[in-house]
Amino acid sequence: MKYRKEIGVVPVIASVLIFILCAFLFFVLPGLTQSITNLQIADGVFKARVITDESGLEKGLADIDNIDKDQALLMVFSGQEKWKVSMKNISKPLDIVWLNSDKQIVYIVKNISINDETPAYFVPKFPAKYVIGLPYGTVDGKAIMSRKFASFQIKTNGGASDL
Repeated sequence: MKYRKEIGVVPVIASVLIFILCAFLFFVLPGLTQSITNLQIADGVFKARVITDESGLEKGLADIDNIDKDQALLMVFSGQEKWKVSMKNISKPLDIVWLNSDKQIVYIVKNISINDETPAYFVPKFPAKYVIGLPYGTVDGKAIMSRKFASFQIKTNGGASDL
């Protein structure tokens, strides 16, 4: 009589469940924690990925590698200050717009090409609460200029908010 070692059903099911949990945590959960909002600024309407968490704000625009002409990155800071934007690890040219707490444009840096002469970071001349990363050429192409207002809502745990 030959002895056959059989794999128990419980360890196989446990392994599959652990795999599914890991896949959820790695692929699905990050997307759930990031919200998307409609952003209107001057002549442009964008689908903006909203970043409010500290690690996302520290990373800043470094995550803007794959952004279409109708997309934006909206960073929401805790208060109104002269928030600097690092150019470290940015590989695509872009435009950056700073808004105050009233969502009015207070500072713009446009047509930033990444090269040896690009500053390490940009700092607005006026305090801001929001920073918007846009594809290169958007500021000129959509007539975005200082003192104009943006319109967007940010979802909070209780629903939409103007923050």
